[in-house]
Amino acid sequence: MWPCGPGVNRKRAMARKKNRVDLDRDNGIAPGLVAKTKKRLVVASGRSHPELAHEVARHLGTELAPTEHRTFASGEIYTRFEVSIRGCDVFVVQSFGPPVNEWLMELLIMLDALKRASAKRITVVAPYYPYSRQDKKGRGREPISARLIADLLKTAGADRIMSVDLHAAQIQGFFDGPVDHLFAKPVLLEHFEQGLTGEDRETLTVVSPDMGRVRVADTWSDSLGAPLAIIHKRRDPKVANQVSVHEIVGDVKGRTCLLVDDMIDTGGTIQKAAQALKASGARKVIVAATHAIFSDPATERLQDPAIDEVVVTDTVPLPAERRFDRLTVLPIAPLLARAIHEVFEDGSVTSMFGGDA
Repeated sequence: MWPCGPGVNRKRAMARKKNRVDLDRDNGIAPGLVAKTKKRLVVASGRSHPELAHEVARHLGTELAPTEHRTFASGEIYTRFEVSIRGCDVFVVQSFGPPVNEWLMELLIMLDALKRASAKRITVVAPYYPYSRQDKKGRGREPISARLIADLLKTAGADRIMSVDLHAAQIQGFFDGPVDHLFAKPVLLEHFEQGLTGEDRETLTVVSPDMGRVRVADTWSDSLGAPLAIIHKRRDPKVANQVSVHEIVGDVKGRTCLLVDDMIDTGGTIQKAAQALKASGARKVIVAATHAIFSDPATERLQDPAIDEVVVTDTVPLPAERRFDRLTVLPIAPLLARAIHEVFEDGSVTSMFGGDA
């Protein structure tokens, strides 16, 4: 008769475990346990841009995690996830149109809630990174606020950041963790490849609105097979949003000029650049930008007769009162959804952009 009982069963289990550990070591694998659980992708959203978050979730084939958001009479913000988040790979979508500081605080509170709810990994999907223009010290006694934002996100519980067209590439180094820097260029480029007329293509010149965007404009020039022109401008460091255009480097006479930039805030740079191009004989001026901040009086400035068309993406919510006839808004959700899928599946985000990301 075979021996039986709890003691015998325990010995058999220990023997099986020892054999498995020995086999792991023989194959060069660290000994451990194999869990039966599977990864679960969860998309959550703050209140800054719910339309974008819903579109991202739809393209991923899921729904947003049920979340309770409240703002008390005192202005304090409360967030609670209504379902279990334990062990989930959570992607929090929060963009940063006005009021920026309120949405930032809401995001930090959401991250804290997710961390305390035992989420396995938390990725902040911030299509527009807040305070990105404060990426360095221009004068003494100034802050580097973009770095501060990265520190706040990390402390609150973020493991990873995903953003589109950072104002300065070095912001990736501010965060102590992986940063997925996405580019809206493929989305915008597809629009122009399909929408430009034959005459526009023949006379196309890509224009950088300042020296800081030359590298980006150069990649556009290569992609479209068009010459490059550069506008030299100077800002008054003591007066915000004041720009004076100096001169244009390159031939724009009789050309269709494509002005490319990462964002449009008050529109002063773009308006003066377009006026300078038209004054130099440009046939048409088309503006392409990723982030449509559109602070007052941007809408009025962008309707200047010198500007023939404005094309942006919806990384930032754009209310109806800030839209106008010559404005085209392209969806960024498919790009974000694909990047989220690559991160979740341990794929390659870089491959989405030909190795440039």
